[in-house]
Amino acid sequence: MKRRHFLAACAAALAAASPALRAQDRIVKIIVPFAPGGSADLIPRIIAQAMSEHLGETVIVENRAGAGGAVGTLQVARAAPDGLTLGVATVSTHAIQPAVAARPAYDPLQGFAPISNLASVPNIISVNPKIPVDSIAALTQLARNGGRELTYGSPGVGSLGHMMGELLAQATGAPLRHVPYRGAGPALQDTIAGHVDMLCDNLPASMPHVQEGRLRALAIAWPSRNPQLPAVPTFAEIGIPRLNDPAWFGLVAPAGTPPELVARLQAAAASALRRADIAARLAELGAVAQGSTAADFAGQIRAELEKWRQVARAAHISLEA
Repeated sequence: MKRRHFLAACAAALAAASPALRAQDRIVKIIVPFAPGGSADLIPRIIAQAMSEHLGETVIVENRAGAGGAVGTLQVARAAPDGLTLGVATVSTHAIQPAVAARPAYDPLQGFAPISNLASVPNIISVNPKIPVDSIAALTQLARNGGRELTYGSPGVGSLGHMMGELLAQATGAPLRHVPYRGAGPALQDTIAGHVDMLCDNLPASMPHVQEGRLRALAIAWPSRNPQLPAVPTFAEIGIPRLNDPAWFGLVAPAGTPPELVARLQAAAASALRRADIAARLAELGAVAQGSTAADFAGQIRAELEKWRQVARAAHISLEA
């Protein structure tokens, strides 16, 4: 009899404990659709531990690179909508790639439940210092009347750098020739070496070279001027507001994720982004903590997608997989 009572008590204790154990042992996975080391990888890694503390669950980051971000992003879209698989969304994965693909692998609007914008990074257009211009207006004039074709490098066809150059050409009427590279590093180095004239890139990568005179900055994509480059205007200041949107990095879940789970994850991200230590670590990357509601982030994705679709249509860009 006593043995039966003991076993029953043990079973009851295990049954009572198992929900708590399941909650504590839940693993939330953030899929980064790019290789380790870039901003899209480092930003969620900085935030993951703070989110874990808020949720009371383990949050890990996994890289699933391939096809310009499509492989990992598609994995997120196909995951169960249980709040355990999230993805890093960027302007490339959720706006540019779907805009330029002839047959997109996923629907950036219907395939995901946006959670929050996490951080933004300024973009910049700079030239090799041998190019005799110090403004976008002068660059445009040189491109039209300089007697030779001006070139710009980017990490590849359909990249943010490529599309920034296309938008600049459309906005100013300047004839610019795109030179695609296999990655941002080679494009940067060839601009410094003078093999191409200009570069559309993120500010953290270009900043050391601008400060040391290897590149000359012409304009920056950010709401205000950068304190370290006070003489460089924003694109909005020079009359090209469509180029003034910075690069952004956010969190999404698969479509169909219950609203209460989205709200819980958004609250965890917001809690992390309010921390001074998190903001400081992001600043070391050249990123600025953002945070947003799920609805605001959805609107941001929608607006960016439409903008880059217009640019792609005007430039007749339609890429096969």
